[in-house]
Amino acid sequence: MPRLRRAGSTAVIALLLTAVAACSSGSPGEGLGSDSALPTEIPAGTKLVIADQGERQQIPLEASGQLEAVPFEYEFATFQGAPSILEAFRADAVDIAWAGEIMTVQSLVAGDDVQVVAAIQTNNGLNMGIAPNSSDIETLADLKGKRIGYAEGTSQQAFVLRGLDKAGLSVDDVKLVPMSLPDFPDALRSNQIDAAPMSEPVFSRYMQTPGATSLPRPEIEDLSEGISYLYSSRKALSDPATAAAIRAYVTAYIKAIDWADDNRDAYIDAYFVESQGLTVEDGKRILDTAGITTFPHLDEELIEIQQHTIDVIDAAGELPKPVDAADAFDLRFDEVVTEAVAETGASHTRS
Repeated sequence: MPRLRRAGSTAVIALLLTAVAACSSGSPGEGLGSDSALPTEIPAGTKLVIADQGERQQIPLEASGQLEAVPFEYEFATFQGAPSILEAFRADAVDIAWAGEIMTVQSLVAGDDVQVVAAIQTNNGLNMGIAPNSSDIETLADLKGKRIGYAEGTSQQAFVLRGLDKAGLSVDDVKLVPMSLPDFPDALRSNQIDAAPMSEPVFSRYMQTPGATSLPRPEIEDLSEGISYLYSSRKALSDPATAAAIRAYVTAYIKAIDWADDNRDAYIDAYFVESQGLTVEDGKRILDTAGITTFPHLDEELIEIQQHTIDVIDAAGELPKPVDAADAFDLRFDEVVTEAVAETGASHTRS
């Protein structure tokens, strides 16, 4: 089956420019309503374009053997950050994507039709990296008056706002420096900013920088629910063939992530060492922090958690207009998630 492995920006741009050709090759047929039952039949030739970040989907799917077994054709395209993935959805260039929780907010504000089809939860995996010349920052309160890397429309945005709120600070007490997520490490190394939130494995690579420090875990471990999502779009889900393939993909991804939890050594070698260039020790530390992955139900409780995140952004004056979290979820996929969790023996909730 064809695929794009470690596709760079050139491949992504080409993908966007050829959006119509790149999307699912399944026949649109009569169109599937948002309240219709999810189909299970996947016609031959159906293809999904999968938006990935840092091979977070591709590697566990490959290593677990799930990718070999999926009943559809596929391509992977690599993106950095939710904003670029949203642009790809708008161009009809991708069918499904993994991204953080804030993409729901960005999508709702923009009036996009992106929908959550599965939720993945770990312990908070974000960290606050500190620039080499700013080692006096040891607590969230020490961020007062400091320059903080700020990427709107990302989970890191909510992380920063929650951190300021926890420390009794407002956005007026610090200098938020807008930049894209990939720029954070170099901006810290060159002391253009004093602090920046980072996910793994970017954080571990940054911490190899001489003089780099970070806020202690007790300061920041409660600043994120640790939730990320698999997303699709109403347009992709309106095509019966694509919707059936996405249903199968959700099941395969849950099985792959559960495999990674049960086969840590093999996963560490495949992802952290071979794909990300880190050490075995780095991989073990990252997974110890993340804990076992769970797959929350797509239900009112999860919607309330997402609405709370929206409210945090709104309270900081960073939300252009009110939005309703419920509009971002396709609850039909809860049945798919529930079946996959039961089959694997995984869990819906954190212990």
